Amino acid sequence: MLGVKTSSSARLLASTGIGLLTICAIGAFPTSSMAQETTDSPSKTWVVTLGATVEYGPTYEGSRHYSFSALPSFDFHRFGEAPEYSAPDDNFDYTLLDLGHLEIGPVVGLRDDRLDLNNLHLQSERKVRWNFDAGGFAQYWLMENRLRLRTEVRQSLWGGDGLVADLALDWFQPIGDKLVLSAGPRLSLANSTYMRSNFGISAARAAKNGHVSAFDAGGGLKSVGFTVAATYTISPQWSVQVYEKYNRLVGDAADSPITAQFGSANQNIIGFTLSRSFDIDF
Repeated sequence: MLGVKTSSSARLLASTGIGLLTICAIGAFPTSSMAQETTDSPSKTWVVTLGATVEYGPTYEGSRHYSFSALPSFDFHRFGEAPEYSAPDDNFDYTLLDLGHLEIGPVVGLRDDRLDLNNLHLQSERKVRWNFDAGGFAQYWLMENRLRLRTEVRQSLWGGDGLVADLALDWFQPIGDKLVLSAGPRLSLANSTYMRSNFGISAARAAKNGHVSAFDAGGGLKSVGFTVAATYTISPQWSVQVYEKYNRLVGDAADSPITAQFGSANQNIIGFTLSRSFDIDF
């Protein structure tokens, strides 16, 4: 997700919870008869990858001020299966329906801290804290392990922070055995609840402030952008990734005084991730 960064402790707590729940769920699945017969069967071994990321980007969605933040990542796959390529802005997902080139399943992410309007002297006591969102994803490999079309639709789980839908197209290009480059365009939409929460200014708040006009942000296209990444495998256990995510806020997200008067429509994030993989037997 783009925009405001949560504190590293909040993201770590949330992602650790997701990871523990996922591992417990995997452990609860019955093993196959082949796995029971052979203790070293790949079906009983999972590869869990934990990562630590440092990002430099806007302090909130629409901000012109930048800061550093830290966040963890989590992934897993069965031992013996080649891990699928992914982009740095993919949220945590699990494939329930695999139709070859088409994969469908649930997805979970984090909503970042939203803008505290006190920072803009709008005399608002409201601030939306970090939040989970959940929904579904679908991705289709137009060219196997090369060109992927992916969409995620996620609704906040509490706080009434609305719904977002992200669309991404990525090209993955291996270079040798250790380096993978990826790049592709992005498009993000949000409903009116999300837009009002992040970019709207009520008449009451505008009247209290006296220096900004009320703004009713409606749902629709929120941003367009581009993401590029380079992932290098140091060893079977260690890998590093560097990436850049650029988004241009459009429509009401760009026209809002929060962006146009106090911030910037150009949102750029640079990140670095170090990952470590572990084998876990069940």
